Amino acid sequence: MLLFASCIFYGFWRWEFLGVMFVSALTDYFTALEIGKTDPTNKRKRNWLLGITLFVNLGLLVFFKYLFFLTTNVNWLLEVGGMSFDLPIYKVILPFGISFYTFETISYTVDVYRGLIKPEKKFIHYALFVTFFPKLVAGPIQRASELIDQLKNKPSFKTSFLTSGFERILMGLFLKVVLADNISPFVDEGFALNAASLSAIDVWTLAFLFGFQIYFDFSAYSHIALGSAQLMGINIPENFNYPYIAASFKDFWKRWHISLSSWIRDYLYLPLSGVKVVKTTGEGGIGEGLERTQKQTKTKALFLTWAIMGFWHGANWTFVLWGLMHAILIFSERKLKFVRDRFPLFRIPIIGWGITLFMVMLSWIPFRADNLSTTFQMFQKILIPAEYLSYGMRENSYIVTFLILVLFLLYYLFSEKLSKFWSNYPKFIYGFTVIKFAFMIIMVFTFLRPISQFIYFQF
Repeated sequence: MLLFASCIFYGFWRWEFLGVMFVSALTDYFTALEIGKTDPTNKRKRNWLLGITLFVNLGLLVFFKYLFFLTTNVNWLLEVGGMSFDLPIYKVILPFGISFYTFETISYTVDVYRGLIKPEKKFIHYALFVTFFPKLVAGPIQRASELIDQLKNKPSFKTSFLTSGFERILMGLFLKVVLADNISPFVDEGFALNAASLSAIDVWTLAFLFGFQIYFDFSAYSHIALGSAQLMGINIPENFNYPYIAASFKDFWKRWHISLSSWIRDYLYLPLSGVKVVKTTGEGGIGEGLERTQKQTKTKALFLTWAIMGFWHGANWTFVLWGLMHAILIFSERKLKFVRDRFPLFRIPIIGWGITLFMVMLSWIPFRADNLSTTFQMFQKILIPAEYLSYGMRENSYIVTFLILVLFLLYYLFSEKLSKFWSNYPKFIYGFTVIKFAFMIIMVFTFLRPISQFIYFQF
């Protein structure tokens, strides 16, 4: 029933793209079974089978997501080289969720190849793992070891499934329709302006506004996905953990899009670094939580990984720049470790938090800008002192940005840091919870209207 419902859910958009998803699923199902039957010493056959999986999945991803980008860039190179021949350019519709479910199917086969899990014999269980509707179109990216056993063993019903599930869904709706969708007009208006007319204050304001918009928007979907699964007693790992309170760039990527950062670590970064992966974990952070066969990872692997991670987000050089910016930040953080060790000032958490927050927010500029030219124009503004003496956007933009930052920090302080203190006053906690959910319900019904899809649907 869940498999059928998940197919109906996906088919409501474009039913023909179910075929694309099942090509990916069938390929990995049969290749994983064959890998499981093959003697581990027969590396040639196992490598061929793994190669089939990678070719089919990455081939589908390249065709649907990167064909237009690749052909236009090749034609540009041909033009620069003085050649008159042009490749035909086709615009292909991007299937929802293809970036997510291809990563899931690849990780399944790779884990079987590594001997970390056994291949699933029943196709219906594997197919449900791929199509499970809560996480299908925008994650979190699941591992087979996290989900298949839960789908195979139906849990006994508990009322806590409903309370925790609806609580998560309500929080997701609040983040999306009340916060993200109401920040969106400010962001769209600011990025629609000519970059030359913006001041440095405008650039920083837009960076923070979009940083909060994409966080509220994507974490909203994750909340709804986790809540929908919890209604059935199925647990999906957390995808966000207050990323904007991180005191280092490494810590940020242990808190932001946890399922993606851990996937990139396990299946791209560590293999490129020459590290033998002996176990995988859904916890975030690139280079965290794994046993290693060597002490240091390679710098080339770091930059290549982040370039690929940026390119995964979108077929535009701006996304590659976004990825490389984070590579530079993490690389610099590693190399400047001696500064923190020798100067106590840099070990103060609030200093690390401030540097991390401003640089992470700044990195959102290429993520949102239309092209590299606009990105570099905006970056140039923040380097000119005179550009801090004026502003060119509506005053509401600056006020909203400041209020969001303050309220976000207050909510984190109140709900997380002071939770032990409030635990001594159960009546207060109960009253606060009732007020919070009543407020969210009222606000959700007030703002619930079709404004825009989730940002990560485009990836």
